Amino acid sequence: MRDDELLTVPEAMARLKIGRSALYDLIRTRNLASLTIGRARRIPALADYVQRHLEEAAR
Repeated sequence: MRDDELLTVPEAMARLKIGRSALYDLIRTRNLASLTIGRARRIPALADYVQRHLEEAAR
């Protein structure tokens, strides 16, 4: 995945292997960044999210 790639909700769900509710919970709690373009939700930088959680788990 490129750094500037914006994922749709289904694409982000598939890459994280989580359900729709779990993904929207991450967005709602601001653990996962997202932006809205018109009516479309897009998820940038999954690599940053995964890296941050790997670092937290290593503590």
